[in-house]
Amino acid sequence: MKKDIQSTELTIAKLLKAGVLLSAAIIFTGLALYLITGVSGYENNVYPTNLILIISGVLSLKSYAIMMTGLLILILTPIFRVGVSIIVFAKEKDKLYIIITASVFIILIISLILGKVE
Repeated sequence: MKKDIQSTELTIAKLLKAGVLLSAAIIFTGLALYLITGVSGYENNVYPTNLILIISGVLSLKSYAIMMTGLLILILTPIFRVGVSIIVFAKEKDKLYIIITASVFIILIISLILGKVE
């Protein structure tokens, strides 16, 4: 059982590293596109503020939307880690840590949904 948990932790660490590297690559791509074209893809300081607008901007190859996608992946990477921790604690049958981690996960999700800056 302990070996399974260590294997899971190693896999999670690799996924976290991959998430950060993927995020950096996407942000760099958006930055390079911005530096090459000189435009963000948006006029009058209007930028995407929700997921649908970001996805639409990425499909239109708007550099700012691409950078926002990289930042979103960077934000979601540790949240993913907390979610996977719930599964690890469930395998260990550690009810206290399941409750604590699930509470943190719920708070993170609510903060992500409500955390819009105007």
